[in-house]
Amino acid sequence: MLIIGLTGSIGMGKSTAAKVFREHGIAVFDADAEVHRLYEGPAVDAIGRLFPQAIVEGRVDRARLAEALADDSAAFAKVEAVVHPMVREAERAFLVREAEKGAAMAVLDIPLLFETGGDRLVDVVVVVSAPEEIQRKRVLARGQMTAEKLERILERQMPDAEKRARADFVVDTGGPVERSAAEIGKIIEALKGRRGTAYARHWAG
Repeated sequence: MLIIGLTGSIGMGKSTAAKVFREHGIAVFDADAEVHRLYEGPAVDAIGRLFPQAIVEGRVDRARLAEALADDSAAFAKVEAVVHPMVREAERAFLVREAEKGAAMAVLDIPLLFETGGDRLVDVVVVVSAPEEIQRKRVLARGQMTAEKLERILERQMPDAEKRARADFVVDTGGPVERSAAEIGKIIEALKGRRGTAYARHWAG
């Protein structure tokens, strides 16, 4: 099974790209969705011990957690130490299921793939990228997002240019969705038949 790592900075169109992979019949693990699930239950106790002010009605309130993190320069590392091992185990379970099904490919959709060293655990990295002005316009159109919040997020992410340089494939998401979808289709065709080694080396057993 070939493991594809899908990544890109905030606002670059990663969710749309993941949808295209699914439309081609390739299963996608959504790391962001898994974090949301963990914040609803499995990670609540551990996060609560670190930041009790972030717990509201038995779950992690992401807005309150963001406030706590803004006041503590070392806080992100503390949260990551709790959440990343849980996400990694969920990724492993996903990949095992896909391998048992006989899937030829599987996608790990991980925003901080390079930042967390996840690129070493996949066979191929696909980066979605768009011009900076399009990225900012998309992100600032989201509810509760401000220019200041965006800058804080970007500070924690590897620069887009470096991600593109390290990618095996780059998908331009700055234009029509149909064009990006066609690019992804070509990538999938190019990868058909390629043997993956990452699963046996890092995930199986």
